[in-house]
Amino acid sequence: MRILITGTSSGIGKGIAEKFLSEGHCVTGFDRKEATIQHTAYTHIRMDIRDKAHFPALEPFDIVINNAGVQNEEDIDVNLKGTIAITETYAIHPGIRAVLMIGSASGHNGSEFPEYVASKGGVLSYAKNVALRIARYGATCNSLDFGGVLTELNKPVMEDKALWNQIMDVTPLKRWMTVEETADWAYFMTVTNRFCTGQNILIDGLEAGNAHFVWPE
Repeated sequence: MRILITGTSSGIGKGIAEKFLSEGHCVTGFDRKEATIQHTAYTHIRMDIRDKAHFPALEPFDIVINNAGVQNEEDIDVNLKGTIAITETYAIHPGIRAVLMIGSASGHNGSEFPEYVASKGGVLSYAKNVALRIARYGATCNSLDFGGVLTELNKPVMEDKALWNQIMDVTPLKRWMTVEETADWAYFMTVTNRFCTGQNILIDGLEAGNAHFVWPE
């Protein structure tokens, strides 16, 4: 199948791209940075997902995965508006099989920077909107909303023992996801899954659900 993935030069996006390539699919990656994947079935296009006027004309994709994102003053424009632009341009057509949004646990619990939380909350709602519109094609759309993932971006807390201990104190599974695990989820939700759609799937080691029941012993 033909797969489009945004943000493939590092982290989760790169991991997802490598997973699909290992399974024999053709992958096109969009990123503002240079390619870091070398594979005969991989095509890299350097571009800004906010720049809709310069989106390239491409053959239809079977699967579109919106992963590209930032955590700065561009949150709304990149994470939300860019995701919408990519999806509306490349994913809404009769041949589409699946659309996947990489959301965030913060879209559920509000626990991060204000603009970032707002952008990811918008992505979660937009996933439901897309699911309703592409259902007529027999296609699915969901968001995978990860908590902590072991990426370069998260090194400031991963390498700070005090901060890391605080995180582990509120994470019942006592670890974070690997990039490989995120890729397995992305592959499952777009290739294996054919019926679950319109869902925002929270995957955070139970950090958000770490409630404490208080009752006399």
